[in-house]
Amino acid sequence: MDKRSIVTVSKFAEKQIRRLPKYIKEHFLVWAHAVEEEGIRRVRVLPGYHDEPLRGDRVGQRSVRLTRAYRVIYEESDRGDLIVVAVLEVTHHEY
Repeated sequence: MDKRSIVTVSKFAEKQIRRLPKYIKEHFLVWAHAVEEEGIRRVRVLPGYHDEPLRGDRVGQRSVRLTRAYRVIYEESDRGDLIVVAVLEVTHHEY
């Protein structure tokens, strides 16, 4: 059985989320709910989220696409039988 996952949101990310368009907030909530229900490891492999590890200054962090332009940046920590997914920021991705 997969480990249970919980999603925590930093104060910085909470502030960013409050300013997002409604449809982006909804995408975030769907992703967070899926992580808590299915586990981060199962959600990670879903092709629509394009979950990927980051590089450079962000080694150890991961990115998930909410839309083509918006990303969730998170870190994952294993705490025994629980995986904590800490959302660090929700950002508009520059192309």
